[in-house]
Amino acid sequence: MKIVAMSQSNYIPWKGFFDLIHDADIFVYYDEVQYTSKDWRNRNLIKTAGGARWLSIPVATKGKFHQKISETKVSDKDWAKRHWNTIYENYHKSRYYKNYSKLLEETYFKCSQMDYLCNINYCFINVINNVLNIKTEILNSKNFDLADGKAERVVKACKDCGATTYLCGPAAKSYLSDEMFERHGIRLRWKDYSGYPEYWQRTPPFTHNVSVLDLIFNAGPKAPYYIWGWREKGMGIR
Repeated sequence: MKIVAMSQSNYIPWKGFFDLIHDADIFVYYDEVQYTSKDWRNRNLIKTAGGARWLSIPVATKGKFHQKISETKVSDKDWAKRHWNTIYENYHKSRYYKNYSKLLEETYFKCSQMDYLCNINYCFINVINNVLNIKTEILNSKNFDLADGKAERVVKACKDCGATTYLCGPAAKSYLSDEMFERHGIRLRWKDYSGYPEYWQRTPPFTHNVSVLDLIFNAGPKAPYYIWGWREKGMGIR
């Protein structure tokens, strides 16, 4: 059995993004699609004393209505310094901040030198995969011969990866169906993001839909438990 998952890259994604990667044998960055503004591609939430707060990477969009995520460029190189300062302000007193601050500060500096949003996203996701000890093989849709049609592209990419199962988030239910995959001998399985246990956060109320950095700084080496470990405990699942 080979499980394949695909997703557009996000900036410092929430824990569910890494749950999806962990559950797959192959994960494909799907950035050869149109960039969407006011989405998760260039921004995410962190927890502050005043509630959830957006961290957004400024990108060039004027006159670029049909640009792909892979073509989207950063428009202000000072974003990384601002974001890291905000993270420090809100997390430096967290229990495990010192365990990961050097690695993440270096990652922010490295990403500040990058021109393309997708490369920044890949960099952070790969670093966080290492922190969470995720061993899934990562591929990029730019290296595939993509078919025409939104759904057809996904099916063909799965076939090219040798997938027996395609694991997908519920947002794709509007254009994917079991029948499409069954014709190619692939099972379509929907990812369930419900039931995550709460972990300690500095201020109530508890917020699930924030960047995984919140979980890492507050739970440290126990972070994988709050993503997939709670579900797999005692079940003999990898």
